Amino acid sequence: MSFAETVILGTIAGLTIFLGLPIARLRIVAPKHLAFLNALAIGVLLFLFVDIVAHAFEPVEEAVRHGPSEVPLMLGVLIAGFGLGLLSLVYYGRRAITSRPLVPARLALLIATGLGLHNFSEGLAIGSSAQKGEIALALTLVVGFGLHNLTEAFGIAAPLVGQRASWGMLGAAGIIAGGPNFLGTVIGYSFSSEPVSVLFLALAAGALVFVIGELFAVGRKLTEPIWNGWGIGFGFLAGLLTDLILVAAGG
Repeated sequence: MSFAETVILGTIAGLTIFLGLPIARLRIVAPKHLAFLNALAIGVLLFLFVDIVAHAFEPVEEAVRHGPSEVPLMLGVLIAGFGLGLLSLVYYGRRAITSRPLVPARLALLIATGLGLHNFSEGLAIGSSAQKGEIALALTLVVGFGLHNLTEAFGIAAPLVGQRASWGMLGAAGIIAGGPNFLGTVIGYSFSSEPVSVLFLALAAGALVFVIGELFAVGRKLTEPIWNGWGIGFGFLAGLLTDLILVAAGG
């Protein structure tokens, strides 16, 4: 697969996130419905966090088994990336709240940032597999990650439902979240670096811890625990099913 073909496919995998963003334009005002959509986003992001941590820790486990000398580097990258991803948003969020309330639009952009870090690592995987000549794997990753991005869009859209978000706002969020797939694919095709992949997975995991906490805070304010529970369950299941499709296809 040529470089241009790989970059086009990697970009498409990231931009599928735009297919799920229009849900933010729904005029939903009932607290139970808002709570369900917010919790749906939490469920998707919880699954994504578990999935990211599992993939980020695999190289560390491999180093422990086969290359003990690499353990300090891989573990250090994992810890540093997680800490930076979490604390950078914690301090940003604190400054944002000090200057003005953490409005839904700003929360959506924070979520988009966390997803963008994750999508960069997905792009690395697509570009690397194509560069190695593993065409079937690369195509499978494109399809699987495209499906993942479709469900991840709910995480961005949930805080905006009922807020009459502008198309410009949704476009910016989609580029922040899905655009890094393009950059990751370009870099992944050019060279392969396991520490870089672990770093961006860890950054994404740390960022998602912050945004999941913020979404839980939103859910508590809506005081609809039953709908929260159902939403988290359905969201987690949606993430699980899209991941199983990817696994079944051989990705």
